[in-house]
Amino acid sequence: MHTLGSLVLALQVQGGAAPVTGNTDVIRLLRDTGGINQAVLLVLLIFSISSWAVILHKAWTLRAAGDHSKRFIEVFRRSSKFSEVQAACASLSASPLVGVFQSGYAEINAQFRLTPPATDAAVPAGRATLKSLAAVDRALLRAASAEIGKLEKRVAFLATTASITPFIGLFGTVWGILVAFNRIGATGSTNLAIVAPGISEALISTAAGLFAAIPAVYFYNHFSTTVKTFATEMDDFALEFLNIAERNFT
Repeated sequence: MHTLGSLVLALQVQGGAAPVTGNTDVIRLLRDTGGINQAVLLVLLIFSISSWAVILHKAWTLRAAGDHSKRFIEVFRRSSKFSEVQAACASLSASPLVGVFQSGYAEINAQFRLTPPATDAAVPAGRATLKSLAAVDRALLRAASAEIGKLEKRVAFLATTASITPFIGLFGTVWGILVAFNRIGATGSTNLAIVAPGISEALISTAAGLFAAIPAVYFYNHFSTTVKTFATEMDDFALEFLNIAERNFT
């Protein structure tokens, strides 16, 4: 950027051009820009619109997941039977904890169906027992991984936008400078009026790339942190679920 500024000052001195005054007509610059830069700006616009669509969707989804998770934990800790929790799952489906619970609950029911009636005198009559607590643990882990995958869906696009759009904008910048030098060679003049349009195109492309990248970086980091928080909550819930299952069914 220092070199670019020096070039502009040098051209002003050599060309004897007066400083440009007045407000910049951005719409006119966009209309008059070259075809390559218009294509660059169109690509950046598509990335920006798509990333904002992802941002708004994930913000709504994660907020609903957080609200439902709080209510689900309250129901889970207040209920005396897993069947009571299962009845409340339909109304709290946005919570990733619901998927983890339903997977563990399904595994427990499957083991109850496969386990024959207890004949050991130490086991109370009519009490169902788990055949494998480790199998319940594995079911909870699989469900937690699946729920994390759902929460992370489309978040990677924000990382892609954040990493690629500055380079696309840089391409537009380089192309604008090439146009500026090409005009100098074609006209044989270093007057700022000849060079300025190409530099303007370059700066517009750079600004558009940053406009697309900055919010994508921020919200990618924000959503990644939120997903990690949900992952920790699912791990804690799985341990709590296993403790209850161990106390009541082994």
